[in-house]
Amino acid sequence: MNAPALPLWRQLQAAAGVLAAVRRGESATPALAQVPTELRPAAQALSFHVLRQLGRAEALRRRLATRGPPPAADALLCTALALAWREEDAPYPPFTLVDQAVEAAKRSPQTRAQQGFINACLRRFLRERDELVAATDTEPVAHWNHPRWWIARTQQDWPRDWEQILEANNTPAPMTLRVNTHRISRQPLRDLLAAAHIASEPVGAHGLILDRPHPVQAIPGFSEGLWSVQDAGAQLAAELVVPGLPPHARILDACAAPGGKTAHLCELAPGASVLALDVDPVRCERIHQNLQRLGLHAEVRTADAGEPGYWWDEQPFDAILLDAPCTASGIVRRHPDVRWLRRESDIAQLAAEQKRLLTALWPLLKPGGRLVYCTCSVFRAEGETQVAAFLAHNNTALLRAAPGHLWPRNGGQEGPLPDNSLSDHDGFFYAVLQKSALDAPARQDD
Repeated sequence: MNAPALPLWRQLQAAAGVLAAVRRGESATPALAQVPTELRPAAQALSFHVLRQLGRAEALRRRLATRGPPPAADALLCTALALAWREEDAPYPPFTLVDQAVEAAKRSPQTRAQQGFINACLRRFLRERDELVAATDTEPVAHWNHPRWWIARTQQDWPRDWEQILEANNTPAPMTLRVNTHRISRQPLRDLLAAAHIASEPVGAHGLILDRPHPVQAIPGFSEGLWSVQDAGAQLAAELVVPGLPPHARILDACAAPGGKTAHLCELAPGASVLALDVDPVRCERIHQNLQRLGLHAEVRTADAGEPGYWWDEQPFDAILLDAPCTASGIVRRHPDVRWLRRESDIAQLAAEQKRLLTALWPLLKPGGRLVYCTCSVFRAEGETQVAAFLAHNNTALLRAAPGHLWPRNGGQEGPLPDNSLSDHDGFFYAVLQKSALDAPARQDD
């Protein structure tokens, strides 16, 4: 027997709750974790749609009411507007969304007093939708659904291509798997998925893009560790680290949680000794869990990679992967709350942390070894500008061929991509820094 459909008003309440949490400065992920289990998939789908259209929704709300209602009512009103403003993208007919948003307002003690206000605003929106949408078209935040500073920064960094980047950010990302080549090759896994009526297409060297997202437990091979969920662009990290390493190389994954790149390193270099670090012990436990499911092994430590005096054994590494903390401006397709949580001042603060980590880790690399620096950011300050400054102050560092900045891409979209097989991926920056073979191993003082 099929489970009864959840009332739409309950779904709208849950999505509005996620929006209210993001407006308070909280990530959508823990907010969704608080949603009842049976509501969570619908709440995620609706709230992500809302966050991708929030700039437009807020502009429409200002046209409908210059003075905003209390936070809970405003979140519900903007949720309905974000879902209904463009009929071709609306998950339900606009009249249904309006009716159920009013029902949601009536059912909650937080919004019951504003039920009439919400009803009046949404009925007016239905009557005057074309005029209201046209009036907000000239507002950049409404048109692009990004904060004004984010739009300006993207224009500054990519004056010819900023529109393409922002448009990509507003589209949902696909579900991409990375094949665990220790246990299965790509075509047999693809056949296994097809037998479960899950269509897929190859992407990159080890990836499969699914026809649509599925719960991981519903995809064959999850518990057996046949694959991991990982964006195609993120899969490049380990692929840049491993080629040419000696059979028993020492590899450091410096900011490793939740462990996707650690596992990929172990898959591609089975004879290597891999050390995975992260400052958060809870996230380190996730690394352990992921490795265990995949049947892989790495040494995992809770430590600050930028303070090697506390964890380094003074034996240099053949390769280092530094997936540095960043604004996450390249993964907005998957995390649409990021754009509304970040502040422009975060860029400089994170760039300083990236510099600290690069400076601390470079002496730990063998002469002739390579450090792969990457961020999931499209901002130049966290990519090529950061690397250019590092090279200017390190005469032992040589820049080798690497993808550089990769913009978020959706299918056939064009962009600065060396490998056309990666037709759909998030935004990243990659640099490969090789240490001069003439450099002597460095030691860290305790």
